[in-house]
Amino acid sequence: MRQKWQYWNTVSRKWLWIMVIIGLIASIPVIYDRVTTESSSKNVELVFDYRDLVDVAAYQVHPQDFIDEKLTELKNAGVSTMAMFESTLDEFRKSRRIMIYSSLDVANMSGEILPENENYTYILFTNEENKEVLTPIIADTFRRLEIPVRTWTHEGKEGLVIETPVENANLKPMTPDPITMSDLVDRGFSIMPRLGDSLPYDQQSVAQLMDMFESFGVKRILFEGDKVKGYNDNGELRSLSSFAELLNQHGIGLAAIENLKVPQHGFSTLAYLTDYNVVRLISLSENDANLSPKVIADRFTLATKDRNIRMIYLNAAPSRSALQAAVTDPLDNLLDALGEEGNAVERMKENGFTIGQAEPFKVHETPGQKYFKAVVVVASIAMIALMVSYFIPFLTLPAFVLGILGSGGLYVLRPSLMEQGVALLVAISAPTIAMVLAVRRINAMQLRNSNLSVRDRVTQALILFVRTSLLSFLAVPFMIALLNNITYALVIEQFRGVSLLHLAPIALTAFYILFYRKALSMALIRKLLNQPITLLWILAAGIIGMVGYYYLTRTGNSGSVTPIEMVFRTFLEDTFGVRPRNKEFLLGHPMFILGAFIALKYRNGIYLMIIASIAQLSMVDTFAHIHTPAHLSLIRGVLGLGLGLIVGLIAIVVWQVLEGCWKKWSPLLRR
Repeated sequence: MRQKWQYWNTVSRKWLWIMVIIGLIASIPVIYDRVTTESSSKNVELVFDYRDLVDVAAYQVHPQDFIDEKLTELKNAGVSTMAMFESTLDEFRKSRRIMIYSSLDVANMSGEILPENENYTYILFTNEENKEVLTPIIADTFRRLEIPVRTWTHEGKEGLVIETPVENANLKPMTPDPITMSDLVDRGFSIMPRLGDSLPYDQQSVAQLMDMFESFGVKRILFEGDKVKGYNDNGELRSLSSFAELLNQHGIGLAAIENLKVPQHGFSTLAYLTDYNVVRLISLSENDANLSPKVIADRFTLATKDRNIRMIYLNAAPSRSALQAAVTDPLDNLLDALGEEGNAVERMKENGFTIGQAEPFKVHETPGQKYFKAVVVVASIAMIALMVSYFIPFLTLPAFVLGILGSGGLYVLRPSLMEQGVALLVAISAPTIAMVLAVRRINAMQLRNSNLSVRDRVTQALILFVRTSLLSFLAVPFMIALLNNITYALVIEQFRGVSLLHLAPIALTAFYILFYRKALSMALIRKLLNQPITLLWILAAGIIGMVGYYYLTRTGNSGSVTPIEMVFRTFLEDTFGVRPRNKEFLLGHPMFILGAFIALKYRNGIYLMIIASIAQLSMVDTFAHIHTPAHLSLIRGVLGLGLGLIVGLIAIVVWQVLEGCWKKWSPLLRR
């Protein structure tokens, strides 16, 4: 019975490989859909924070002349959109539209005694237009908050009295300044409002706001703070659904800020309700606006090319400089980054982008895509079962059956979790299988003939390198097909388990080399496990732990990078257009070629293959960055293979020289 079970598990490998091949064919239409979707949006929109411009102008001798001049320069540099926050009384004051007084100020102005029980806010308008436009906005805002508002007159000028202290009144957000928006539109700018959720949601006032936005040609909204508008009242009023309906009626989409520590609450729900009318945005912080124009331009170029960013948000806050004894700002620095010095705009155009109003990706879906995906899921589970078969052969069939049943149940409960789980396991399986087969091949060849010529060893190492890399790449079509969803491209939903992907193939390769080679019997394994723990073991474990920790800190978007490496990365980007990964072409791939070359003669050289597995999993991991266009990930992987091949051949030459020196001089050292 056991022999028959073993036989069926062994035979099943053939059918599992056939399923994998069928899955690869089924993934082709889905891959085509992703590539088509990624190429559907090529406009890059440059957005400037208008509030920052007003803040900088407040320190100029002639504020309005300064604003007029900089708006012209920004327009000429390629900035087409101005971000407008919800207005406050303080912002109206900075814009010279109103003057604000406290009860004490009014008492001093009128020469009267300050009332003992009054701490109100008094407003005067600087001209008649400001009074006509802003009076209903200010009055409606405070009356909705149940704060009384009434008119007052000072020296023949009409104003408003708001029965709340100035400090409190200045904090209340209201409609973005319609006078400024009208002026900016007349100058040829688009408007992107920034909305918060600090006030209670009111459908009627939001509807009026959307009507006004549509009249100004607004196409996209950016949210301020950690919540989208309507989130706080959603449980009681279903305000997110109501807000989404208004957005859809007026053809207004959303902007998603990249690299937020915590996603804005309610954003994913609002994105879903607006049919993912979303564009990704990168924000250059106020501090980073002072970086060199070249560094800023590099960031913008990489963001648009490598991360599907279609909106670039510029900040420019004023700051006091003790060295210059003046208030400075980075406006000219930003203009240099966009213009001739940094050349950001031209570089983005050279990459195939157009500077203009950003558009969402148009999702392309081949008829029957869900059926192709179903085939890919089955094929992925087949590959996972194949990986199991190389470690525990008698569990091959159970692994496949349990995988099918488990994925089916998970699909019913949480489809996205099923897709991510299967994608993660297949991403681990392919490079692990590739490395296991490579180790097997090296062992077989070494046992058959350990005296191969240098030429034969180089040839076999290169053949094995190509074969192993192709096997690792088998995971890529499955990952693309399983994770082909606009939510991943927009990073509304993220692929989980990257740390496990970076560790599992290395650990499994090491485990196979240590415990599945014929030279290491079960008796030796038991002897190894029964060894007393020495100080040397503890030191070795500590070193391995530190290396592993450093390795993990270098993975993902938050990995730390030294200044020297940043220079090297920039050099690679400028030289090749797409930057290959250092751990592939400088470490993993050369180590594979050198390790295979050495192991074909010296048996212990096989341990270098543990390090070599880093590059194999890294090639697959590149495609886990779903916000990066698939064709760029492919170029990055192929470029890493080519450069790794060159570095690997150089490593073999160095090894041969060192080996020759050792053979020549070691007898002298022994004497």
